Amino acid sequence: MADYREAPLASRPKTLDPKEYFNLSAEQRRAEEARAALRAKLKRQYQLQLNNPHRKEEDPALTRLVYARANPYTHFRPTNKTSLLGAMIGLVPLFALYFVFKTDRNRKEEKIKAGTLERKFSLSF
Repeated sequence: MADYREAPLASRPKTLDPKEYFNLSAEQRRAEEARAALRAKLKRQYQLQLNNPHRKEEDPALTRLVYARANPYTHFRPTNKTSLLGAMIGLVPLFALYFVFKTDRNRKEEKIKAGTLERKFSLSF
């Protein structure tokens, strides 16, 4: 814990903050442990329901969750964030590559027209 350095744009995690971690009262610590135990119990119950091969009754919430995970594109909703992300990943690289190749070709053509391009002899390009 002594060699941990804080990131400039992030706060220190609670588990690494000595003021928060070591100065907890017994009551606060018991409350956190109870919450962690409840979360673990709910997680275990969910895993048992999800992976039970012999279940007879259907849990509608679990069925919807499994269906939504299996078919993500039917439940996709376009928002400003997803549209911007799609443009950044799909369109920006195409335009950037076009710009790079076009400027390189124009520069090479200008050198050919000016007669300053050194062409090496090669049988293949």
